[in-house]
Amino acid sequence: MINDNGFLTLGAVSEAPIIPRICMPTARNFTRRLYQCGLYEAQDVLSEIDNVDLIHLDPGATYQLREKYQKRLIWHDFTKKLAYLNPGLRTVRLNKEYDLFVAVCQDFTDLRHINAIKEWKKNCRTSICWIDEFWINLLPGYKNWMCLLDQFDHIVFSLHDTVAAVSDLIGRKCHYVPGGVDAIRFNPHPNPPSRVIDLYSIGRKWEGVHSVLQKLAAQKNFFYIYDTFSASDAQAQDHRQHRELLANMAKRSRYFLVGPAKMDMVEESRDQVEIGYRYYEGAAAGAILIGQVPHCTPFHEMFSWPDAVIEIKTNGSDVVEVLSCLSAQPERLHEISRRNAMEALLRLDWVYRWKQILEIAGLKPTPAMDTREKRLKQLAGYAKFDGNIIQ
Repeated sequence: MINDNGFLTLGAVSEAPIIPRICMPTARNFTRRLYQCGLYEAQDVLSEIDNVDLIHLDPGATYQLREKYQKRLIWHDFTKKLAYLNPGLRTVRLNKEYDLFVAVCQDFTDLRHINAIKEWKKNCRTSICWIDEFWINLLPGYKNWMCLLDQFDHIVFSLHDTVAAVSDLIGRKCHYVPGGVDAIRFNPHPNPPSRVIDLYSIGRKWEGVHSVLQKLAAQKNFFYIYDTFSASDAQAQDHRQHRELLANMAKRSRYFLVGPAKMDMVEESRDQVEIGYRYYEGAAAGAILIGQVPHCTPFHEMFSWPDAVIEIKTNGSDVVEVLSCLSAQPERLHEISRRNAMEALLRLDWVYRWKQILEIAGLKPTPAMDTREKRLKQLAGYAKFDGNIIQ
């Protein structure tokens, strides 16, 4: 059953043993970079709503050295064999059979981790590779990595335009499943906390906007929180605590800065426009999303409600004016906040993404998935009829 926090709890419903039907490796024991924590959150949600064996991979004594040099050599490996070598992780042998093997990867380089699991194809009836981030612009340099996709029955990407490009390149149909969020963790209802943070900015930022907000914070009673470190290098001590802290901050933020994925790295994204994770997190927390709309089909389908994003200029020239105008409309702010939280519960939670994955794999959803969806709808009801106005 699902408790009030949205987590699956084991009760005395049945004495029948739980037989895992999904095998899913995770690298959380040896790498917890901040940008990976959202994917570990996705793994946790699946573990709560399905019967999963989460395979914790661990580094061996030579991992640091082998991983570093293997990655370098693969780019130049015309034999395309190095990508299939274990990068120094301790070997895992499966001792049971599964309906599905799921490899959730941040990027292509993470696919090497499964080389530590012996005979996983023999023990799993079908398999899915889900790669979160891979840009079309990188395709020419990743030819020696593409062979790793041959191992999987189904291939999924979280960047929409990447799907067609890779499908054309490898001659196989790939699938699109967008990112998501633990909407129950981020949801502020039924007892919304005070929005004591005026504006919360995570990760990438537009320097023009950031400069104006810094001046605003220095001159007025305006609480502006932003990162002062590189998220690409920072490691979380515990991925769950990191996500809890992020969620608690977002739930207490009036405004939340958002921008398209790689918004400050156009040399990597080029003309490819994709949804960044901040949209999911900020909306789920019921914050007012301030920034830019990523003009792509998935965004307009998933965030189709009014005022999903309040747009500002990236040079920061209109930030103060927009914030001042919004702050003078508390009823409108409350309506935007309420609607963001409600729609996120109904559209953006990881359970909806996992149901897509299971459909691709030909598996039926579990009763626990239906229970979580009921909980999400219940919380959406609280958001819809909440009467507290953001001040």
